[in-house]
Amino acid sequence: MISGSTKEFGDVRPKKRFGMSDDGNDVPLSEVRKKKKSFHRGDTVNYTPAREEFASATFLQDYLLKGWMPAAPFVTRGTKITAFGSCFATNITKHLLGLGYDLASRREPNIYISSISDGMVNTAAILGQFEWALENKQQPVDLWHGFKAEGFGYDEDIRVRTRDVFLTTEFFIITLGLSEVWYDEQTGGTFWRAVPEEAFDASRHKFRVQSMEETKAHIAEIHRLIRNYVPDAKILFTVSPIPLAATFRPVGNLSANAVSKAIIRAALDEFLRGQPEELNSTLFYFPSMEIFQLGFVDPWSADTRHPQGYVIEAIMQAFEASYCVGERSLEDANRIFQLYRTLNLQQIEKAPPMSAADAQALRLAEDARKTNARERPPIEVRSKLDRRERDRGGDDANAEARAARVEKRVALRQARKDLRKNAKARERARDA
Repeated sequence: MISGSTKEFGDVRPKKRFGMSDDGNDVPLSEVRKKKKSFHRGDTVNYTPAREEFASATFLQDYLLKGWMPAAPFVTRGTKITAFGSCFATNITKHLLGLGYDLASRREPNIYISSISDGMVNTAAILGQFEWALENKQQPVDLWHGFKAEGFGYDEDIRVRTRDVFLTTEFFIITLGLSEVWYDEQTGGTFWRAVPEEAFDASRHKFRVQSMEETKAHIAEIHRLIRNYVPDAKILFTVSPIPLAATFRPVGNLSANAVSKAIIRAALDEFLRGQPEELNSTLFYFPSMEIFQLGFVDPWSADTRHPQGYVIEAIMQAFEASYCVGERSLEDANRIFQLYRTLNLQQIEKAPPMSAADAQALRLAEDARKTNARERPPIEVRSKLDRRERDRGGDDANAEARAARVEKRVALRQARKDLRKNAKARERARDA
């Protein structure tokens, strides 16, 4: 565990940005922003953090956990917890097991939600376990396969043991992963992961992206089944920050992953907004993806898919502080988050230096960008000038002459603007 101050890692905290207050003094930009009021803001307004606020002692509470926390922690070491779903579920399970909490994966390690707890990566796969265990609903064909394409059959003993685990669970932690799925077109059934190569049949096995409506319906059905069979259980949903390893769409994987996560997050948010009487009381959301993506600048390990170990630790410390009785306080969790964020920034500063050729290319690109920004007029000004020249008529032979007149007018406008600016600067200097 990290202890001590940020000086251990060097002072790499972001510098404050300043604006001008009414009395002419420099004040933090965040304060200036909060005083401005051009539009009605309603009863609730939460701003995006200014740069200096990332170093706040209450950053987690103010910008990431706000609106998603229970009134007080309620999970004890005697609470029966069932955690499964997408890849990040393993990190949650390992962390809580390490602290001595009572998880289903320890009590029943051989049921599917334990032995492949992080392999049910889509909402249909997760829902399928609840339907199978609680209502004995079986998929019409073999759709359940593990990481090595091994099959998982409809074993009745495992079903009954899974049902017993669900019925005795006091706290469900369900991690949602992705929206891209392979399915059997003839039956409509969805595979846990992908289709094993040896079983693939192009005439019936198809790929698609689940819609937001379908994803929301799966989440709502999971909630309904738990409420019907285990009415007193508390339910927490979270979204895995781990991205797609590959997409089967004809677009880049990074873009496809953004869509995949957005569908899940939007569907989940819309479902939660429809449950105001339960939210933060018996139904919860934990923003693990947001802490990962927005709390750190570069949270990735070397494979660019999985989080750095200390990023996982920061996320789980925030979870402990929010849900676990007698563990971390929110102040402790925020301090650990700040230390790990500082470590993350320091690692970025140690990145290999830019080559001389790349540095020269960057200088040229920046010079060109700044020159264009200075010399090119606003688009509305250029459009007016272009229209004026077109209205004068003329054939293509006069195109260069017209372009030259436009540029001359633009230059004159800029010169007048510079003269006014310089005159104001001289006036301010005299007043000073």
